[in-house]
Amino acid sequence: MSYGVDLAGIYKMVGTDVRRILASRAPDDLPVRQPTKFELVINLKTAKSLGLSVPQLLLARADEVIE
Repeated sequence: MSYGVDLAGIYKMVGTDVRRILASRAPDDLPVRQPTKFELVINLKTAKSLGLSVPQLLLARADEVIE
């Protein structure tokens, strides 16, 4: 199971910041931003091999389930 930031969203924010810097904006003028989207990924194959059962409620909330 993994719970972390959405990397595609982070890359998009970095790309926006780089574009602003290349357009002659000072880096210290850029706002400090934090990620707003997080992803929950559950690997059922590994859970089964470890003898773990994953509750259906948790599976329903997951963004991605690896079988």
